[in-house]
Amino acid sequence: MDDKNWMMEALKHLSRIGRTGQDGSNRLAFTKEDAEARAYFKGLMTESGLAVREDAFGNIIGRLEGSEPGLAAVATGSHLDTVPNGGHYDGMAGCAASLAAVRSLRRRGTLRRPLEVIVFQMEESSRFSLATFGSKVMAGKADLDLARRAKDKEGISLPDAMRAQGYDFEALPRAGRKKGELACFVEMHIEQSPILEEKGLPVGIVTAIAAPIRSRVEITGKASHSGSTVMNNRLDALVTAADLVLAVRAVGNRFSRREIVATVGNLVVRPGAMNVVPGGAELWIDLRGTSREAMDEAQAAILKAAEGLAAKHGMPVVFHPLGADDPVRMTPGIVDLMGEASRDLRIPSTPIVSGAGHDTMNMAALGEVGMIFVRNRDGLSHHHEEYAAPEDLMSGLDLLTETLYRLAMRAEGS
Repeated sequence: MDDKNWMMEALKHLSRIGRTGQDGSNRLAFTKEDAEARAYFKGLMTESGLAVREDAFGNIIGRLEGSEPGLAAVATGSHLDTVPNGGHYDGMAGCAASLAAVRSLRRRGTLRRPLEVIVFQMEESSRFSLATFGSKVMAGKADLDLARRAKDKEGISLPDAMRAQGYDFEALPRAGRKKGELACFVEMHIEQSPILEEKGLPVGIVTAIAAPIRSRVEITGKASHSGSTVMNNRLDALVTAADLVLAVRAVGNRFSRREIVATVGNLVVRPGAMNVVPGGAELWIDLRGTSREAMDEAQAAILKAAEGLAAKHGMPVVFHPLGADDPVRMTPGIVDLMGEASRDLRIPSTPIVSGAGHDTMNMAALGEVGMIFVRNRDGLSHHHEEYAAPEDLMSGLDLLTETLYRLAMRAEGS
């Protein structure tokens, strides 16, 4: 079986792990479904001739030595965990393509630099509200105090979830890697917007990755009987939350020309009974942008709006930070190399900015970085109908393979 068909078979197998009734995938971090997918992929790595290990957080690292093992490695990879009822390409396509590329390069002969395929743990924030955490741990950027307190919707803490899978939270500092171990990291991922589809192009060469500022907001009102509490004597937390949702949207619109988006992605109302005025509300805000200055200004505008709503409705509105990342520019030399490779391979491409965060942005702390996007139908992602055509995935694989080859043949300092 050639590497392209091998890649599609690997994707097909992975799509069956954690399959939902809507033909999506549920593989949240540190669940049995996640563990099954990771075990399968470790087996593929071993069969492909890579030396496989896991770090203290469960990031999987498969390594193929080069002719000059003293040189820093060229790394590639993505993630296998999903959002609830997610699609079959986000993260998975990058993992399968990375291993398929290394399989192909292994047959070309010994490369100068070592190659590594990395499968990051807990890229999605779906379970513990901590995004791209595996790469943060590897890059030494993880907020371990915040992570120690993180819990899922069932009240299970991240340390306990790790322990159930055989990992020790207190060992996480040992998973950090030193700058200089990796020369670069290159990730292939499906695009999560419709730009490539609108332009009729199979791949995009990422120039920058937007970053998020995330917050959990608690609003405390007073629960009371919905029939006997008159309208002007209510402390309705949901009304305040609704106004804040609209305020977040208004800030996003106001800053949209500066490449800012702002979303309330989840809202919990307590006690959640039809005949009780809501006494509490909790919501989660995701603000993203490609300029930290614009992000900070937009976040300040949201905080100001929340202060005004707290005063207007007479109840506390308390923000709890969940993390703030910095936008990352891709390494110009790798962007140029990818452009040359796409022209040589006659694969049409375009420069593109990622509005979604990826592990690549954290790996920039360890070495040079680059990223390839593959066209995705309707730009739909984090959804069970997510779909990338096989021919577009093959274009992404070809570009990734050639990029890795050229990077792996570079001499020290080049």
